[in-house]
Amino acid sequence: MPKRKKTFPCGHKGYGRVCHRCEQVKIAEEQEYRELEDRKTKKLEWEASFAEDIIDLRGLPDYVVIRARTIIDGLTSNKNYRDFGGKRLRHNRFVISIPVTRNYRMLCQDSGSFLIPQKVLSHEDYNVCKPGKL
Repeated sequence: MPKRKKTFPCGHKGYGRVCHRCEQVKIAEEQEYRELEDRKTKKLEWEASFAEDIIDLRGLPDYVVIRARTIIDGLTSNKNYRDFGGKRLRHNRFVISIPVTRNYRMLCQDSGSFLIPQKVLSHEDYNVCKPGKL
């Protein structure tokens, strides 16, 4: 006696106890929901990480923020600013410019024994920055 297709409550037809088509859709929706929740938690963690920063890094691209944090960690562990390619400015020798990326610079104030990071600027803003002000 041949098997007969049956109609499931969802309206699909097939063999077996459950509708495999609806089961696949349900699994895909659950996975999508989990991925969405993961993305939300990662975004909240990323936003919360800005509260721990010495200077305001909001509004900068992610790769710039990560690199700037690396430089700040190096400076706080008494690494020399020249290890990061930093230079003193000619017009104000107490201000040090450290390239974060090709398009961004970090300005630091020299306070004798350690550096105090002041801000991260785009290269355009850095070039327009007034000589005496940070």
